[in-house]
Amino acid sequence: MSSLVTRSTSLHRVLRLGTCVNIKQMRVCGEEGRYASSTTEENRRIPKIYTKTGDKGFSSTFTGERRPKEDHIFDALGTTDELSSAIGLAREFCIDCGHSFTDQLEKIQCVLQDVGSNIATPRSSARDSHITKTKFSSQSVSELEKWIDSFTEELPPLTSFILPSGGKSSAALHVARAVCRRAERCVAPVVRSGETDPEVAKYLNRLSDYLFTVARYAAMKDGNAETIYKRQE
Repeated sequence: MSSLVTRSTSLHRVLRLGTCVNIKQMRVCGEEGRYASSTTEENRRIPKIYTKTGDKGFSSTFTGERRPKEDHIFDALGTTDELSSAIGLAREFCIDCGHSFTDQLEKIQCVLQDVGSNIATPRSSARDSHITKTKFSSQSVSELEKWIDSFTEELPPLTSFILPSGGKSSAALHVARAVCRRAERCVAPVVRSGETDPEVAKYLNRLSDYLFTVARYAAMKDGNAETIYKRQE
């Protein structure tokens, strides 16, 4: 049991950066939940939310390497976390409107946790066991493409530039799309340096296309017109 507590505590530092690291396909946050529920009040030891290990401007990757918080790795991690939060907010609007794709948004948030796990495992300091635990699957990219194609079949052709609009659900999804583009830009240098799986960048690229498409779909289902761009004279 003490080894489990140690493992949860060490990974908690990465969790605070906006990602859950997978251990044999089980997320740390879920593992901590099971740990807490399966122990008694007497021997339960739950890691504190604050660790004080980042007070001097450094933080730890999943591999245990200490890097400055402005490092590309943590920039990419933080923006991925922001993206998941933006999608979470948009999903709440979509739930209120009764949209059918909210389960897809939840699944995407889970996949973004896997994206974060991969980013938090820089190849330069990773052992084979680290890479195996945080490997990112290209299957998630294919799934996004299928969803995009399905929504596109129902949408009217796009003949003009549109502005983020179409109601709260649609506009919130456009915000998430813009954050996704930024996350992709943050991940790009990490991928080019060989520290992160290229499939992660591909997923974020495809995700922004998905969010654009589903934003249009939400506007259509809500019966809201999209605002067309007009050049100002």
